[in-house]
Amino acid sequence: MRVCVLVANRAFDTGLSSVLDTLQTANELSPASESGPAFAVEVCGVAKRVTTQQGLRLPLRRLPRSAPDVVIVPALGAKTADSLATALEQREIADMCALLREWSQAGALVGAACTATFVIAHAGLLDGRRATTSWWLGPSFRARFPRVLLEDSRIIVPARGFITAGAALAHVDLALWLVRRHSPGLAQRTANFLTFDDRQLQTGYVMSQHVALSDPLVEKFEHWARRNLVGFSLETAARALGASPRTLERHVSRVLGKSPLSVVQELRVDKALQRLRAGRSSLEEIAAEVGYSDAVTLRTLLRRKTGRGLRELRR
Repeated sequence: MRVCVLVANRAFDTGLSSVLDTLQTANELSPASESGPAFAVEVCGVAKRVTTQQGLRLPLRRLPRSAPDVVIVPALGAKTADSLATALEQREIADMCALLREWSQAGALVGAACTATFVIAHAGLLDGRRATTSWWLGPSFRARFPRVLLEDSRIIVPARGFITAGAALAHVDLALWLVRRHSPGLAQRTANFLTFDDRQLQTGYVMSQHVALSDPLVEKFEHWARRNLVGFSLETAARALGASPRTLERHVSRVLGKSPLSVVQELRVDKALQRLRAGRSSLEEIAAEVGYSDAVTLRTLLRRKTGRGLRELRR
């Protein structure tokens, strides 16, 4: 499988390295019976060389004459919505977007993680499709690309011809998804070698302090909701926080791009996943702990949010 890692100037070093190291590890762990490496990886770009965010100068190969099987765009080094918006206006990004459109039309699978999801959305390739991005960029992504069906609670979101991943180290999830597509067994060996756990949601990584920079009411709501998953109601939450239901709903929607109930559903799923992996509690017991009256509702929600069945989630 031909894989082109398409690197922009000021790329996020860890993201780039994570993709390359994961695919290289998979190649080295491939059965000796295979005729060659599972992934023929080339690091390329629209320029001859780039400088990463940490100042490393990286020479790039010439672009392949034909579209690769897969093209992966590692994250840009931007750490704020404003710096990312500035980066997207660079001529280099415009050239990358044109190339991505060409390769996608030729049949290449296009993947990106973290801030790089903005690049393929900027190219117009995600309109009408499901996608994810870094959790802290969700509001900015929704405002900039309203036609994309963003599921920013998910770490990995596949769509036809595309695969997007969440924040920072989700580059490893992205690379392992690609390995799993080739061979589930090889993906498991690679994950074990890297001591990397299977993950589905980003909700457990959200930093309340980061949210507070945008809106203190939303921070208070997030804290309160985690402690009151059972019997949640918008009216009760608003009263506890000293706000009207309409005000609370407006603040949460503006900052997080979703309703308070959707936020609570994600917190319930996150806690349920933790409980599933922590012991042998029945789904009925876990459903009651997170605020659902029956296990059927929780089972359906887990399947919709993670794309996996109960047995697979327990493993």
